[in-house]
Amino acid sequence: MEHMRTLMTVLLFTLLTACSSAGGAVSTVPAAPPPGEPKTVARDLAVPWEIAFLPGGDALVTERDTARLLRVTRAGKVTELGRIHGVTPDGEGGLMGVAVKGDQLFVYFTAADDNRIVRYRFTGDTVSDPKVIVRGIPKGGIHNGGRLAFGPDGFLYATTGETGDRQLAQRRDSLGGKILRMTVDGAPAPGNPFGTLVYSLGHRNVQGLAWDPAGRLYASEFGQNRHDEVNLIKPGANYGWPEVEGKGDDPEFVNPIITWPPSEASPSGAAYADGSLWVAALRGERLWQIPLGQDGSPGTPVAHFTGTYGRLRGLATAPDGTLWMSTSNKDGRGDPRDGDDRILSVSPRRS
Repeated sequence: MEHMRTLMTVLLFTLLTACSSAGGAVSTVPAAPPPGEPKTVARDLAVPWEIAFLPGGDALVTERDTARLLRVTRAGKVTELGRIHGVTPDGEGGLMGVAVKGDQLFVYFTAADDNRIVRYRFTGDTVSDPKVIVRGIPKGGIHNGGRLAFGPDGFLYATTGETGDRQLAQRRDSLGGKILRMTVDGAPAPGNPFGTLVYSLGHRNVQGLAWDPAGRLYASEFGQNRHDEVNLIKPGANYGWPEVEGKGDDPEFVNPIITWPPSEASPSGAAYADGSLWVAALRGERLWQIPLGQDGSPGTPVAHFTGTYGRLRGLATAPDGTLWMSTSNKDGRGDPRDGDDRILSVSPRRS
């Protein structure tokens, strides 16, 4: 009997060691409950890119190629607030990020010569008094970044891409391939690691930002051919592109906490809800759920709705705790279905 117990112990140790060497350390984060079934909130949109919620529960939605700024109620009423002047759609560029703080509205868009961030006065049904607060972000037919979000510290964060010019990601004097952190006037936020707008560098194309309740920042990032990423963002950290794609062994660069092959992800929007990080996948056509431990460590990712709604891009947590996600089947790379593009609402926990 003692011999059998010893043998079982050895076999268990061998199994755990094999799992660890094949896919990293065995996760101790418990599995999370699955989400509910999505419900359509709005339909017949055209490449909805960003979703940002107002305190009352309505959402502001941008359309990348039309440059329309929309207001969408919880009941699904869609109102066009206007078309953002100066937007020059080009490939993956156009009207992208939107964020709101009080009576100020911020958008990130591709203009004729650059990507830029513009602040407006916002009354709830009109936008006025545009002021460019950041200009000169590199633009290109690909990799324009574009996500905007206010962090729990009250500062505005923006993601940028390297536009296909890979070395921009490693240059501290370039705004390309970075996560930026700023005041509402577009100045470097106090405490930024280099005294500039740059908060982190070495990014290929970040399109998702999300904070957990402890204030930890997670970013979803497009890889090239092998590894898409989720990174835990630290100020001043270098995430390796183009020297490293996915995980490497150079201590100069910070490794991602999650990687996928691009066929399963091409991650865009990210949001935190009910103990998990959620990531919308374009090429992967699925919603990823990543349970998070209390220390921010990731559990095993679980894919939901694979292939059901096509390409998923925008993702945000509503004031009532539900997730809103947008399809991107009219962006030239998808297969539009009846009602596309649409915004869907899903409970993060099946009732």
